[in-house]
Amino acid sequence: MPRLPLVLVHGYSADAGAFRKWSAELGARGYDVSTIHVCNYRSLTNEVTIRDIAEGFDRALRERAGLDRDEPFDAIVHSTGMLVVRSWLTAYAKRRDRLKHLVALAPATFGSPIAHKGRSWLGALFKGNRELGPDFLEAGDRILDGLELGGRYTWDLAHQDMLGAETYYGPTGDTPFAFVFCGDRGYSGLGAVANSPGSDGTVRWAGCALNMRKISLDLTVDPARVGATGRVGVEPWPNVDIPMIFVAGKNHGTILSEPGRWLVDMVDRALQVSNAEQFDKWFATAERDADAARRGIEEWQQFVIRAVDERGDPITDYNVQLFSRRGHDEEPIPFAVDVHTYLADPSLRCFHVNLTQLGVKDMTSLWIRVIASSGSALVGYTGFGSDKVGSVASGTSREGKWDGELDLSSLVGDAKVKFFYPYTTTLVELKLNREPLPLAGRNEVCWF
Repeated sequence: MPRLPLVLVHGYSADAGAFRKWSAELGARGYDVSTIHVCNYRSLTNEVTIRDIAEGFDRALRERAGLDRDEPFDAIVHSTGMLVVRSWLTAYAKRRDRLKHLVALAPATFGSPIAHKGRSWLGALFKGNRELGPDFLEAGDRILDGLELGGRYTWDLAHQDMLGAETYYGPTGDTPFAFVFCGDRGYSGLGAVANSPGSDGTVRWAGCALNMRKISLDLTVDPARVGATGRVGVEPWPNVDIPMIFVAGKNHGTILSEPGRWLVDMVDRALQVSNAEQFDKWFATAERDADAARRGIEEWQQFVIRAVDERGDPITDYNVQLFSRRGHDEEPIPFAVDVHTYLADPSLRCFHVNLTQLGVKDMTSLWIRVIASSGSALVGYTGFGSDKVGSVASGTSREGKWDGELDLSSLVGDAKVKFFYPYTTTLVELKLNREPLPLAGRNEVCWF
């Protein structure tokens, strides 16, 4: 099949030079270098958002790359470049047909554990813009906000291209064929200070793939009316699963600077996939070859939990705990060991979980405990499922604190959609009621 124009999109704090090695490797494999367009964009300025870059990307395709408005093309993205192209892709439906192949190298699909560190003064000093001018030492605060773990930007974007009613990534050619790679290790030497467990040094293995799920936990609904499992919902999944493929011996930087023959060959083959049969065959080969890179690596999963009331307003003071139950005995599950609270909205939190250490494969019982507080004696959070404080129906104390439980055992064992699944991100939306509390037998918020 004829090769399409190829667009390369770099990550945060980088520039077009980051793809120098890839341009040379693809040229050596017969690509016309005049049709390889390496994108540049501003990431180290506090005035620009990821959506701004996506809009600029669309104009640059026409004005600088010379592509016609509806001309098809392929894209290879690195890190934040994934969010730029996904933002561009979701702006207008017809773009799903225009982008034919999307190859993601260590993509920040759900952000990065180091993004919130870059927003400090030290982040600006070490990663910020070093060129004299109005943006000197700026770190790109609004872009880093979009990259923050558990952030509203990646939450909303996932609802557009992965959880929306339309298919964005499929095996037929009507939507982009998508492929995701990530290195199997972090940085070495001085760069190792940035490493965090379960990552390539910058992005988490669990935050790369395009095969996430969303679970809704609605504690506002009476289980006597809908049954024990009626309050646990799984959102429909319109896309084909796109797992993350490990690349042996690579980290977030060397996947660009030293890609190696196997990775370049697999990307070359990915760009030639044109139907469902070739798509399935490519993944079978990639996962077989990547088995060696997976051996000995602990399995990680990422959860992004958002707590809201029945009106959709955020619940900012809450705590979640997981446990299994055997008869009357409870066995705590260390779920909340590595938690990041989104700085701009504490109702959003990211939980990074080592599944290997949890030993979840043989788990048959799973419960979640929710503790929420309004911080007020006038209003509080209520829900069904409490046997800790107050009545079974409300469970709310006079201080506005609610403590309740919900059985999630339908999501373990032989469940079609599992709560625990390695190298993926799972969104969890938790809903409670927010109600005025009675004081001295009467409502003190509004009365006649």
